[in-house]
Amino acid sequence: NSMKHMKESFPVDFILMGLTKYPWLDFPLFFVLLVSYMFTLLGNIAIILVSQLDSQLQNPMYFFLTNLSFLDLCFTTTTVPQMLFNLGGPNKNITYIGCMAQAYIFHWLGCTECILLGIMALDRYVAVCKPLRYSVIMDHKLCLQLSSTAWLTGLANSLLQSTLTLQLPLCGNQALDHFFCELPGLIKMACGDTTINEIILAVVATLLIMGPLSMILISYTYIARAVFRIPSTSGRLKAFNTCSSHLLVVSLFYGPGIYIYMQPSGDGSQDLIKVLTLFYCVITPMANPFIYTLRNKEVIEAMRKFLRKAISSKRI
Repeated sequence: NSMKHMKESFPVDFILMGLTKYPWLDFPLFFVLLVSYMFTLLGNIAIILVSQLDSQLQNPMYFFLTNLSFLDLCFTTTTVPQMLFNLGGPNKNITYIGCMAQAYIFHWLGCTECILLGIMALDRYVAVCKPLRYSVIMDHKLCLQLSSTAWLTGLANSLLQSTLTLQLPLCGNQALDHFFCELPGLIKMACGDTTINEIILAVVATLLIMGPLSMILISYTYIARAVFRIPSTSGRLKAFNTCSSHLLVVSLFYGPGIYIYMQPSGDGSQDLIKVLTLFYCVITPMANPFIYTLRNKEVIEAMRKFLRKAISSKRI
């Protein structure tokens, strides 16, 4: 009986139902995901390199942007290689250990990004509303403390939520109606009472989403008031471009997250949930570098310098 219970609670592997029910879409999706993943890697690595190598970008804004790019790299790498493996062949399985590791890491990184986006809004508030004291307030020590807080809070929440989810009985269920192992999908697989898990997930998700989101809204309320007081048009435009990039990233990340994590279990279309999940775990990390670079002259100039140095070194 104990061996049977262990097998039911800890199956050898899970069957991922995937993004779509139509096998003929596997190859087009494989190609799109592969291209998206390559752009994500190139874009975020480029942001990290230029932020570290260019002396003009050694400030808090780019410190947090580097954190965001590293998060996005890890975020997509947690899910996309497994998705490519399942789309590229007949095997749609993922091992139990791989599934649990994916759930732990994905939830950790997602929670960390929620908090980090709130911290980035706070950084923009200090930069725009208190420019003369910006370097004093947002010193390197405070930036490290804020970044560490985001990472450690995300880790603590992931350990709590994922561990509670792992304790649910599966009763032999192996088919996961998703394209990777995410906590809401794993909770739906359980055959026991999941009320406590759903309540804790909803409450903590509300705190981790609405807390930073409230910080973002309050920060940008003060930022908007400060921007309209700037006398020069060029100054207002520069402040608007910097802040609008962050707001766009916030919208792309928070929108799907709010729909998926802040509604009762069983509500909403599973197909829509899959599309929204794909959006914030694949599309958003790919788009973030382009959103920040295309609207930021400092980053564009830093990348030009980096490319010129790389080309000249090859010629030598």
